[in-house]
Amino acid sequence: MDKSTIICRCEEINIDELETAMRLGTETFDDIKRMTRCGMGPCQSKICMNLVNKLISDFTGNPISDILPARMRMPLRITRIGTLAGDLTEETSVISVFNETDTEEGSGSHG
Repeated sequence: MDKSTIICRCEEINIDELETAMRLGTETFDDIKRMTRCGMGPCQSKICMNLVNKLISDFTGNPISDILPARMRMPLRITRIGTLAGDLTEETSVISVFNETDTEEGSGSHG
C-alpha cells in the first residue's frame, strides 16, 4: 500500500502517520490512538482496528495474536443541545432529555 493510504477514515490517518508513531515508540493500538487519534472517530475503531493491528504486526514482526486488543469504551447516548445550552423551559433530567419515563420514581426526575 502507498504511504498516503488512509487507514482511519474517521480521523483521516494514513499509513505514514501510523508508521511515524510506531517509530516514535508506540507498541499497541491504544498507544497509537493516544498519539494520532486513530480510532477515536464516530466508528470507534470498528473499521481501522484490524488494519492498524496488521501494520503493528508487520512493523514489530510479532504475530497479530500477540498484539494487545484496544480498550473498548461504552457507547454514549446523545445529549440534546437544549440540555447543554441550559434550556430550562421544563424540568430537565437525563431521563426527560431522552423522552423516557422513570418508572421507579414516577416523577420523571432524579434528585
